[in-house]
Amino acid sequence: MVTTPYGLISNENYHRAAQIKLLICDVDGVFSDGRIYLGNAGEELKAFHTKDGFGMKAIMNMGIEIAIITGRQSKIVEQRMHSLGVTHILQGIENKIDAYQLLIKKLGLSSEQVAYIGDDVVDLPVMQHCGLGIAVMDAHPIVLQGADLTTYTRGGFGAVREICDLFLQCHDKLDTTQGKSQ
Repeated sequence: MVTTPYGLISNENYHRAAQIKLLICDVDGVFSDGRIYLGNAGEELKAFHTKDGFGMKAIMNMGIEIAIITGRQSKIVEQRMHSLGVTHILQGIENKIDAYQLLIKKLGLSSEQVAYIGDDVVDLPVMQHCGLGIAVMDAHPIVLQGADLTTYTRGGFGAVREICDLFLQCHDKLDTTQGKSQ
């Protein structure tokens, strides 16, 4: 077992994490707590955690790409991800495995070089095809059973940052990461 700032991780998953070149994320329930706030005028609101943004910038600076594959279409997601420098933003996707396969082909990556973090059963097909399938702590029970790794942190409260910190730790960069809140 390997000790991380969040808790223990198996040696096997730590080794898998060290191979990752692309982190693919679902959005609702991963970057947010899964709730969708709707205003009287039809506007949609989501809360994103700055810890996740900082972690994402840190691993992108290290050379790990980030992609979004989500079933919902949201201008808020597009704005947030663009502000962080994420260029692979796939929204309104019903079949996530097809989008995943096209993305890794486009980037010239093998499945072992890809991690996916999700929270619901629509995420399982991709989680089971990539090198490291990650469920947030409060994911659906079936997803928790099918994941290689479960975060110690809930979705929307820094779960993505936890995974980014794992990647940084695998490359001895966790203690030297610098930047600003994102």
